[in-house]
Parts: sequence; structure tokens; C-alpha cells
Amino acid sequence: MVNASECADYLDVKVKKLHSGQQLDLCEITQGKPVLLVNTASNCGFTPQFEQLEALHQTYKDKGLVVIGFPSDDFFQEEDKEADTAEVCYINYGVTFTMLAPSSVRGSDANPVFSYLADKSASPKWNFYKYLVSGDGETVIQFNSRVKPDSEELTQAINSML
Repeated sequence: MVNASECADYLDVKVKKLHSGQQLDLCEITQGKPVLLVNTASNCGFTPQFEQLEALHQTYKDKGLVVIGFPSDDFFQEEDKEADTAEVCYINYGVTFTMLAPSSVRGSDANPVFSYLADKSASPKWNFYKYLVSGDGETVIQFNSRVKPDSEELTQAINSML
């Protein structure tokens, strides 16, 4: 069991923030809180979900939910340049939740967070797969790309973990 001042092992990593030299300590950001992890892409039919993800972030951030985006080119729909990915997220969609530097989210090259999610659930089959993980990291609920961030299914799951 994880204390509120600790984090689950899979989040005990330092990662680069999107289009920044800043290293983020995911353990520090999450600290035993429920986390919504999403593999994102800038040029996907599901890219407009950034708006709903941002709305979720604004609605639930003060209640304890942490939203983290993981841009990935695993499905060949991410920008080639990190600056362009940042523009899509920050300028086009006004994202304020944590966005990380692009990384792989499936297969042997998957980042440590998505390797854990694959072990507990399954690898994403497309962009904008959403993984809601309990504060202790033990419960992982996966939602496919078609499940919108403002869907009743997802918001009910979030409310049950808060």
C-alpha cells in the first residue's frame, strides 16, 4: 500500500516536460493521487479530445485527479518536431495539464509508465487511450480512444477513485 506522501513504483521516474529542459518527478506530481494517463498525438482524428481532457483537468484538479499526456509517434500521427507538438497542445488547445516529451507507449521501447500499464491492463491500440490509475497504482481502468474524456463512463470512474 502506498502512503499519500509516496507514489506507486511505476511513477517513480523523472521525465522531460514537453518542449522544455525541465525534468519532472512524476512521483512528486502524483503523490498517491489518482492519475489519468493518456497517449496523445497531434495529427489524429481524436486530437480534439485535448479540449475535453483540459476541461477534466480544470474540473478535477482541486479534487485530486492528475492528468498527464504522453505524446507518442507509435501510430505515426505525431509531429516530427517537439516544438510543433507543443504548439498543438499549448496554443491550439490551451492545454495546462502536464504534457511530457514524446516517447514510445507500446512494445519493447515503451516508456516505464506505459510498460507498467501494459502489464496491468493492455498496451494502447491507438492514440488517446486513457488509463485511470488509483493512487496506490493497483487499480488500472483502460478506456479506448472512442471513450470521450467527458463521457459518463469515464467521469463515473474518476469520481469513484476520488
